[in-house]
Amino acid sequence: MPELKRLHVGHAPAVLAFELANRGYFAASISDRGDDYFTQFTDRYNALLAEQEAGICAFYVLVAEDNSVLGRFNLVDIEDHTAELGYRVAQHVAGRGVATATVREVCQLAAAQHRLRTLRAATSRQNVASTRVLTKAGFVPVGPADPAHIGGKTGTWYQRDLVLQPHSAMLPGDRLREDRGDH
Repeated sequence: MPELKRLHVGHAPAVLAFELANRGYFAASISDRGDDYFTQFTDRYNALLAEQEAGICAFYVLVAEDNSVLGRFNLVDIEDHTAELGYRVAQHVAGRGVATATVREVCQLAAAQHRLRTLRAATSRQNVASTRVLTKAGFVPVGPADPAHIGGKTGTWYQRDLVLQPHSAMLPGDRLREDRGDH
């Protein structure tokens, strides 16, 4: 069963393999990272870990039983109990509810472990799958996104207010699995 884990140095080879294997798939709906991302991967990865250590961001990977990465889920620009959510899942698990379930889990982690109250995410209008994930995970549209923020495309900002609620008040699928613990 896939497990959501906090990004650490040991994940680097699997993250690089994930990004390379899915590069074309991702580029069909979001801006391509460019060749420099891959040639400078180690430096960029270490910079992400430094940002995470400083508390500016929190990065998670969804790891399969074979230790391959199925998805990346990021909380960036953490400030004033708010962060921006970014995510991507491997093509071979897309359309199976993996992104929605994991975004819901990240929402719970954001509130419980990072003390966030609000998450925001931007997606282009053409990225119907991402829009569907966000709305199923409890995000609501709050206004237009600057095209410069989402690869030059028109889009929308979505927001979810996070409140630690009793289990009965959570959206279906929000509850963290009890066997996952802290990561």
